[in-house]
Amino acid sequence: MRVTVLRGDPDPATFRTMIDTRVADIRFVLDRLGSLPPAPAMPVMDLLRIGVYGHSAGGTAAVHALAADDRIAAGVNLEGYLDLDPLPGFDRPLLMFRTEGFDGADRIERSWERFRARRVLLADSDHWVFSDYAFLVPRLQAAGLVTAAARDALIGPAAPAAAVRAVRCGTRSFFARHLPAPAPPAQGKHASQ
Repeated sequence: MRVTVLRGDPDPATFRTMIDTRVADIRFVLDRLGSLPPAPAMPVMDLLRIGVYGHSAGGTAAVHALAADDRIAAGVNLEGYLDLDPLPGFDRPLLMFRTEGFDGADRIERSWERFRARRVLLADSDHWVFSDYAFLVPRLQAAGLVTAAARDALIGPAAPAAAVRAVRCGTRSFFARHLPAPAPPAQGKHASQ
């Protein structure tokens, strides 16, 4: 195992390696899902209802995996660039969130132009609101360890709970619509009719 620390934006070759590695990881997991033993909470794995989502480079990887693997039925990109290289066209559902304050907003918009997708803009938010920073940074600010300017640069001035709720609700409803659960089998006296 080799640990790598990135400082600043990665060069295109490093970014390509990051995305290719993440897509390979996603496909590795998909290859093995069917062989997992059943769990009490999920006795049967429904391999026809697979969605993928990610934040930043993870969002980029999610869209690349969606384009590369037909087993994935829908995807959500939380502010990941899509200008790494031309992606093959695909017609599967895609939801893309972006924040109003992200300094890469112009590049994000340009890289998203050719994709048919539902887009959601989180007002008064910034790039790291999609992560645990949404709740960590305000606590650090309250303790005097982070300035208001640093907080705004990381997660934006909006109430993080509202932004997180918007992402959770939007993602949940998107996947519920595009990966609907099958109706439970009929039970009772009419089941055999």
